[in-house]
Amino acid sequence: MRFLIDECLHPTLADVAHGAGHEAHHVNFLGLASTKDHDLMPRILEGDFVFVTNNAADFRRLYQAQAIHAGLVILVPQAPPTQQRVLFLAAMEEIGPDNGLINEALEVLIDGDEVIFNRYEWPAL
Repeated sequence: MRFLIDECLHPTLADVAHGAGHEAHHVNFLGLASTKDHDLMPRILEGDFVFVTNNAADFRRLYQAQAIHAGLVILVPQAPPTQQRVLFLAAMEEIGPDNGLINEALEVLIDGDEVIFNRYEWPAL
């Protein structure tokens, strides 16, 4: 899988993906820092990226308009980098090596010590 990580998340999430054998880029390292969300969508789609963000409201709306996409991962809490890495690693494990997230969103949150997943079709049919 190919991941693009939003600027609202820590750049070390790219290292987490690399360690799991995936391609990953952080928007800051692609010269896309401060790019408006709607201007970022063409890059996400052209690159066939699974986009990783905690900006659920904006990206749910943007993905709603897409006929097909590689997937959306939403790390729900505003969390410190250490917790972001835990949640992202859990998300990659939940997705699995072969399943992918085509036209799906995966929300990942932590409740105490438990990681909770909410996976659904997006846009909803």
